[in-house]
Amino acid sequence: MMRYCVSDIHGEYELFLRLLDQIGYSDSDELLICGDILDKGEDSVQLARLVLSMPRARCIMGNHEYAFVRRYRALMQTSPRDFDAVLAQLQGYFPKDGHMLDWDTVDRLDELPYYIEEESFLCVHAGLPLDGDGVPLPLAEATPEQLVNDRRFKNPETVYRGEKCVLFGHTPTRYICGSDEILGYKKSPDAAGDRIEDYGRIHLDTGTWLNGVLGCFCMDTCRATYVRRQNGG
Repeated sequence: MMRYCVSDIHGEYELFLRLLDQIGYSDSDELLICGDILDKGEDSVQLARLVLSMPRARCIMGNHEYAFVRRYRALMQTSPRDFDAVLAQLQGYFPKDGHMLDWDTVDRLDELPYYIEEESFLCVHAGLPLDGDGVPLPLAEATPEQLVNDRRFKNPETVYRGEKCVLFGHTPTRYICGSDEILGYKKSPDAAGDRIEDYGRIHLDTGTWLNGVLGCFCMDTCRATYVRRQNGG
């Protein structure tokens, strides 16, 4: 079994399939997705239905899922009994493949967690709130807006003194380093970098919607794999 992490796929269904093929993803592997499977790309619903049906894939809430869920809940407040009308309006949220949106997909998106926490790592969309010394505040005290929207965690100079590696996306790495690659920040310059425990932060958003590059990080080898959108798809 191998563990992989990816973020900000943004409706790039075909590119996602190519990534799975490139890494040789199998039913015994585990895939963690740090949010933003929706919007920008043309196949948001198709991608969401696939991801949410994969037995060993876990997806968390990104700011785009958060916006969709807020819209859904607002519509249910105004039309609590008109389910057909609500679904029709939600389908209009996705210009190309909105007709594929069903209530099962809506419910699954509504139930997405805001983070995944394991023994050696955390997955969030945007980052963690930190105190003045760089120590992360308890996740129970973080607001959804902090976890899906706060961009301060991305800064290379951010001091992070948490014990667990944090995998996150939200901001394309090209705005940090000028290239479309996954960035890893080691806890110590002397760390070998071949264990997830060697890292404090791993920035996953390769700007797929900007340039067609989708990156994936293997948490067992600490190596990245990339696929690029081909002309015409």
